[in-house]
Amino acid sequence: MENILHTEQIPFLKTLSIVEGKWKLRILYELAYNPTLRYSELRRNLTPITHKMLSTQLKGLEMDNMIIRKEYPQIPPKVEYSLSEKRRSFLPVMKLMCEWGRNYVVSDENEVMSE
Repeated sequence: MENILHTEQIPFLKTLSIVEGKWKLRILYELAYNPTLRYSELRRNLTPITHKMLSTQLKGLEMDNMIIRKEYPQIPPKVEYSLSEKRRSFLPVMKLMCEWGRNYVVSDENEVMSE
């Protein structure tokens, strides 16, 4: 078992580095359910995130090719974000995380009821 975990350590750490932190998974979740969001919409949906934190997290996700940033040359500036097509492969992982969370909550409720 230890050998299997060791061979998976590098891919696991790479995945973790892409989605680590409080906000990146939440940003990806928002973009999974809203194909395109403007910066202001993301910020509103992620309250109480600060402007600096959102900008930093978006830049990191863009550098890791998880999201696409599209800027329109107009006044006032308009910027939209969406998941990159290649990175939509992460959506099943997020769905499994949601299912795991749902099961976790249900098992906690059942434990409380049985006490």
